[in-house]
Amino acid sequence: MSKQNYKISVIQLNLNNTPENNLKKCMEWVRKAAAKGAEVISLPELYSSHYFCQSEDTENFALAEPLYSTSFNAFSALSKALGVVIIVPFFEKRMAGVYHNSAYVIDSDGSEAGLYRKMHIPDDPHYYEKFYFTPGDLGFKTIPTKKGKIGTLICWDQWYPEAARLTALQGAEVLFYPTAIGWHPREKEEFGENQHGAWMNVMRGHAVANGVYLAAANRIGLEQYVPGTDGIQFWGSSFICGPQGEILAQASSDREELLIAEVDPGLQENVRQNWPFLRDRRIDAYGNITKRVID
Repeated sequence: MSKQNYKISVIQLNLNNTPENNLKKCMEWVRKAAAKGAEVISLPELYSSHYFCQSEDTENFALAEPLYSTSFNAFSALSKALGVVIIVPFFEKRMAGVYHNSAYVIDSDGSEAGLYRKMHIPDDPHYYEKFYFTPGDLGFKTIPTKKGKIGTLICWDQWYPEAARLTALQGAEVLFYPTAIGWHPREKEEFGENQHGAWMNVMRGHAVANGVYLAAANRIGLEQYVPGTDGIQFWGSSFICGPQGEILAQASSDREELLIAEVDPGLQENVRQNWPFLRDRRIDAYGNITKRVID
């Protein structure tokens, strides 16, 4: 584990705009976070555009970008100028017909510390991600940076304890979850409270079960661009919690804002020593976890 404390930040934004404007906005908010002392900063999922997965439309593939192009070049220069680590979630064009929902981890010297490709791909009403994204093939991994060891998962990954566990077992001090999640407006009154509660509870559980810090960066705003639909109302509520699931910072449901909290590797080690869940794992008895169902 890192010996020094460091500050992490998640940025919550309305991203219902053009890629050019979203890029400018996100760079400005990263500057704001750095000015407040943040050293590792995460943007929300698919930062550069509106959430286009509300429909299955081949024209949306034009929003994708090859590796090490627009997003990487802009944020690499910004990371180096500010001396911060930036997590940049983007729509990756790997080749014609193969696209990923990905995230760069750009180190504080502007170099690439790591790349993550979203492993779990949903297919729900107005979250038609399987149409666009090939499942990630890089696996779950902890990425060492000059500030600390971090793991980056993306949105739908947040529901899977296996993803959190496999990342934490590689030494992650923080699990970052760039996210785009919200309500179908017609469902909000009946189901909204439980849906939002489940989202927070499952991630706080990952923090507790693995003794890690955890940070979720969501977007806000109603994105209603598909004719004849109510769109998606993104619920914001980005948060950072500690290794016992304690909320360290919490955002609103409807405002653009940034959150900052301090990672204390010493506290993390103390928590793991007193709550030794990793010690007591029965790895000899978990073989069936790789089966779809157990008959």
